[in-house]
Amino acid sequence: MATHPPASPVTSAPTPDWRSVKGIDAFLAVALIAVIAVCVRAIWFTPVDAMLGAAQKIFYVHVPAAIGGLYIACPLLAISSLGYLWIKDERLDRLAEASAEVGLLFMGLVLVTGPIWARTSWGTWWVWEARITSTVFLWLMVLGYLVLRGAVETPESRARLSAVMGGLAVLLVPFVHLTVRLFRGMHPGPVVLKPEAPSLPPEMLTTFLWANLAFLMLFFALLRIRFRWAGLRNAVTALETA
Repeated sequence: MATHPPASPVTSAPTPDWRSVKGIDAFLAVALIAVIAVCVRAIWFTPVDAMLGAAQKIFYVHVPAAIGGLYIACPLLAISSLGYLWIKDERLDRLAEASAEVGLLFMGLVLVTGPIWARTSWGTWWVWEARITSTVFLWLMVLGYLVLRGAVETPESRARLSAVMGGLAVLLVPFVHLTVRLFRGMHPGPVVLKPEAPSLPPEMLTTFLWANLAFLMLFFALLRIRFRWAGLRNAVTALETA
């Protein structure tokens, strides 16, 4: 009597589990606690500036957000974009996208806190001077990068075209940094990273350094979650189009 081999079971790729990307994981929770602690220290336990008053305390949010948005997110966006154009690694495309979104958030925080500080220091909410205008333009470039990603449906074309634009965004960062030296404006120059000694008293400098550490943790915590979410999204898209 002839026997037939058992039919092999039909296997399919596992469905990505969205629950693996938590809205708030341990790292993000620690980062949020650190940011809240720094804000409490800045408001209640850091001396008030003699000239600017209590409004100067926005400095402890404004500057760390600018460091994260301009000096970390934009270079990371450019490096990962150019890296994708070179080796075509999909993970670099996801890293560029995540960097752009978190950077847009941090630069948006800069553009929100800046006018609050300006209203007290300069007597007006907004001044079209070089540092502020160039920061707005850079924010719009990063926003345009994300809009471009949403407008192109083909994954390969989307990654390639957005990588070109992402690589160009970083070119504006040195210009933004040098505007206070190249142009006369109302925006203050460097306070901590001065050629001579920092202008901040020890108590303010300590709070500022802790603020930078807290916002740096927040940046990478958000970047980590956004990167993992993009990976799951791409996996689901690949399954749907297979």
